[in-house]
Amino acid sequence: MNRVLSLSPFSSLNPFTNRLVVKMSATATSNVGIPAGSLVVKPPAHPTYDLNGVIQLALSEDAGDRGDVTCKATIPVEMEVEAYFLAKEDGIVAGIALAEMVFKEVDPSLKVEWYVKDGDSVHKGLQFGKVHGRAHNIVVAERVVLNFMQRMSGIATLTKSMADAARPAYILETRKTAPALRLVDKWAVLIGGGQNHRMGLFDMVMVKDNHISIAGGITNAMKAVDLYLQENNLQMGVEVETRTIEEVNQVLEYSSRTETSLTRIMLDNMVVPLSNGDVDISMLKQAVELINGRFETEASGNVTLETVNKIGQSGVTYISSGALTHSVKALDISLKIDTALALEVGKRTKRA
Repeated sequence: MNRVLSLSPFSSLNPFTNRLVVKMSATATSNVGIPAGSLVVKPPAHPTYDLNGVIQLALSEDAGDRGDVTCKATIPVEMEVEAYFLAKEDGIVAGIALAEMVFKEVDPSLKVEWYVKDGDSVHKGLQFGKVHGRAHNIVVAERVVLNFMQRMSGIATLTKSMADAARPAYILETRKTAPALRLVDKWAVLIGGGQNHRMGLFDMVMVKDNHISIAGGITNAMKAVDLYLQENNLQMGVEVETRTIEEVNQVLEYSSRTETSLTRIMLDNMVVPLSNGDVDISMLKQAVELINGRFETEASGNVTLETVNKIGQSGVTYISSGALTHSVKALDISLKIDTALALEVGKRTKRA
C-alpha cells in the first residue's frame, strides 16, 4: 500500500524504506529547521515555498520504494564512521546550512562539523568539513547533500566573480532557475554576494515586452499597472522593460505627468556586442543619463563575466544575469570516508 507523506511539517515516517506519494504543501519559508550556527546568510523569503519539503522530495526520489539496497547489502546497520568534505576545485562554498538540514532529516543523531562557513573560499584539496555517525545514513544522505552543495557553490562562485566585477552596480539573478529550486538557487546568489531580483510573479510588477504588446503600448501598460495597484491597495516594486531610447522617453514622459508607482526601468539589450568580443554601451549610457536618477535602472542582455565590468561603469543601478542560475557549472565537491585514497586518486586525475 502506498503511503502519503505530507512534506510539512516534518513527518515521523521513514522516507527511505517505503514507497512514497509526495504532496507539496504550501508552507511559508522560514528559518525553522536550519541550524542557527551554520546560518550565515538567511534564505530569501517566500510565502508558499517549503524548503523541508524540497529536501524530503530529493531524498524520496533517491530512495524509491526500497531504500538504498547497496547500503543494506554492504554496510552493517550500527557501524559508525567519519566522512570528510573535500573540495576538488577552487571556489566559493555554499549550501552548508542546507546540508545540515538534509543530514538532520536522514538521521538527527549525525554530528556535522565545518571548518568554513557559507560564502568562504575553498581551494582544491581542502578538507572543509566532516560528518560522524552511522555509516549507512551518511551514505544515504551523501548524494542529496552534494547535489545541493555543488549546485549552490557553483552559483555562489560565479556570482562572487560577477558581483566583484560589476561594482559599483549590483548583480542580480533572474527567474531562470531550476524548477522547484527557485529559493535554493536565489539563496546561493545571496551567499555569493549578489542580490535577489523578484522571487516570482507575486512580489513585484514587472512589465515586459509581451505585456506591452498586449496592452497596446508602454504608456497603456503603465496606466493599467497604476490603476490595478490603486484599486487593490497594493504597494510593491514596479519595473518596466524598455528596449529603445524612444521607449525610455515614453516612460519618462508618462511619469512626468502622472503619479506612478514605477520604481525601476529595465534597459534591455542596450549592450551591443562587437565583432572583436567587446561591447558598445553607448546606448545604455545615453538611457541612464536620460533617466538621471529619477528611477533605479537595470541593464539586461549580453551580460557575461567578460562584459559585466564595462556595463557596471555605465551608471546603472543593477545588472541582471540569467546565466548565474540557468547555466551554472557545479563546483566539484566530494564526501569521502577514506580521504587518503580519495586524495591519491584525485591527484592522479588532477581533481584534488
